[in-house]
Amino acid sequence: MKRKLAAAIVIAGMMVSVAACGGNSGKDAGPGSWKGQTLTVWTMDGSAPPQWTKDVQAAFEKKTGAKVKFEIQKWDGIQQKITTALSEDNPPDVLEVGNTQTPAYAATGGLADLADVKKETGADWTPSVSQSSVFEGKQYAAPWYFANRVVIYNKAIWAKAGITSTPKTRDEFFKDLDTIGKKTDAEPLYLPGQNWYFLDGLIIGQGGELVKKQGGKYVSSLADPKVSAAMEIYKKYASYSKAPKDKDEATPQQATIFAKGKTGAIIGMGWEAGTAIQTNKSIEKDLGYFTIPGATADKPEGVFLGGSNLAVAQNSKKQSLAKEFLKVALSDQYEGELAKLNGIVPNKTSLQSNLKGNAAAEAAAPAAAGGGTTPLIPEWAAVENTPNPIKSYMTAVLTGKDPAAAAKDVEGEINKRLAQQN
Repeated sequence: MKRKLAAAIVIAGMMVSVAACGGNSGKDAGPGSWKGQTLTVWTMDGSAPPQWTKDVQAAFEKKTGAKVKFEIQKWDGIQQKITTALSEDNPPDVLEVGNTQTPAYAATGGLADLADVKKETGADWTPSVSQSSVFEGKQYAAPWYFANRVVIYNKAIWAKAGITSTPKTRDEFFKDLDTIGKKTDAEPLYLPGQNWYFLDGLIIGQGGELVKKQGGKYVSSLADPKVSAAMEIYKKYASYSKAPKDKDEATPQQATIFAKGKTGAIIGMGWEAGTAIQTNKSIEKDLGYFTIPGATADKPEGVFLGGSNLAVAQNSKKQSLAKEFLKVALSDQYEGELAKLNGIVPNKTSLQSNLKGNAAAEAAAPAAAGGGTTPLIPEWAAVENTPNPIKSYMTAVLTGKDPAAAAKDVEGEINKRLAQQN
């Protein structure tokens, strides 16, 4: 979960050769041919717990008579590796792909249509987590697991400030941060100026869009008033922090700052609490979590949903068997087991009960239904390449520039990157 979910390379540009390979000329013959076959499944390091793979293997073999071979992949360099694999005649049959990366693979014809899997298994997939598995109206993947940011707070500091309950609205949160600043010597919130994925969540919460279609191509809409409104909310949060305005949450790792015990809260992924504990074991007893509150108590703040989908390679010669694997892996039984073992948000709201007892996951789950992603277009990957122009925009606003003017300064670069893929 620590990976950067946006592609670090321009996937679509690399993948032009996939479509040229054509479709799969020979799907497997169906149930009669399954017995004794072996299905190859690529999962990423840390995604599939040993107990889950053991249980899914057993259920799959019992159902089909076939075996499944899991091959664990590293996130570093995976886009290139998947690109190559999808262009070959004998690719892995099932692949885990980052949710924001899925459209780029689908756009080239490298992934099989999974409409039949959706029909049988996914009628109640949570729409917000399922959207990244759809490209141009077709189901090219299936939602697997997700995670989003929560508020990780120091209960001792909040108690010292006299705060007895966690906030349910954004204004209550601001009030609590004010109180911490006045009644303790702690920094109320550590929020660096370029925590871009938190801003993306705020944009989602405001109903904003980062791109729009204009003249048949995508262009920036960073100057949209809804985006500006989200940035103003970010600026309000940042006013409670002494963090650098020109750094992101990994420079330095915000969890290591929080671990010193002098910060009221951070906004981050649940696993960051583990990083804080590794840095300072004594902080563990003071850790607490709550959902990022929105404008009203009945609707949490928008969040960026990072995670993974499962896809079937278009060139797989075992497509029907691969789809049977998806039906097993994504069944309520094994999707629920994955949520329980890994503490991730499952693909159905009805399965969130499996998170009971995992405080960080329980805090993340309520926001999932109202969450979203970065623009689900192949062109977007290039926008987030370093240096990310949106991070420059954020720093400019936080240092006094009007959001509309700051947007104008970087939209030329954003549009240039978007045009590279048109």
